[in-house]
Amino acid sequence: MKIIVTGGAGFIGSHIADALVAEGYEVHIVDNLSSGKKENVNSKAIFHNVDIRDYAKLLPIFKDVKYVFHEAALPQVQYSIENPIETHEINVTGLLNVLEASRLNNVQRVIFASSSAIYGNQKTLPLLETMEVCPLSPYGTHKYIGEIYCSLWSRIYGLETVSLRYFNVYGPGQSSTGAYASVVPRFIDFKKEGKPLMITADGKQTRDFINVKDIVSANLKAMKSKKVGKGEVLNIGSTERTSINKIAELIGGRVEYIEARIEPADTQAEINKAKELLDWEPKVLLSEGISELKRINNLN
Repeated sequence: MKIIVTGGAGFIGSHIADALVAEGYEVHIVDNLSSGKKENVNSKAIFHNVDIRDYAKLLPIFKDVKYVFHEAALPQVQYSIENPIETHEINVTGLLNVLEASRLNNVQRVIFASSSAIYGNQKTLPLLETMEVCPLSPYGTHKYIGEIYCSLWSRIYGLETVSLRYFNVYGPGQSSTGAYASVVPRFIDFKKEGKPLMITADGKQTRDFINVKDIVSANLKAMKSKKVGKGEVLNIGSTERTSINKIAELIGGRVEYIEARIEPADTQAEINKAKELLDWEPKVLLSEGISELKRINNLN
């Protein structure tokens, strides 16, 4: 069975590709290596160095494909604020290309990597899929547009789709580079370098941190479930709120507070829909996930 993982040289995509290879599928990775790394590409996968904005090159790769995991994106919130046109082309037009390539090649199902950034600041927690969305960035808006496109392609063309709203993903292989890289790998790097852990605002803002292993299991269940495929949107999170200060405490080291930036104050997932439709729930405790990263980086 032929399966495509766009962004399969990136953090989450490479983990999904590895799991699919381990299950014996013929895995094709589509990635232009703008942020992904060639060394992340599974040696048993077939690699296509193609930009998802290049529809003409994308289309033939999708021939005889049954499932598509669409992970390719520019996922940085602040970068999308500073570069809205570029990120729109990748995150929105790129998705549209993937949906059309899938439709024209009779792909059965597309699993779309969406984001909790769609919610913005909400008055109540936990966050439910039925809440009115209020993104605070172009990136969050792009993901919401992507969900709408997926739902439309299911309704109009019969292409099965499901959108997974990832919360704050962390785990082995996550990049720490860039001005706005994710907090966990940045803190790990600061600790390794003997630098203070840089925390925005007062560090009391909370996030729902979900391990990449749990993200992978949700994706594989979304591929196999007979209860999804009509454009459903599902939260994929841990259901726990953890402050940035607590993350710093788990990793250990001196802290330094810097100016705040535009971001939601708090996030926390409600996952009953994922439990019902995917028979999925997270397994990795945050303390265990952080301990694993400290071991990998020789910080214990």
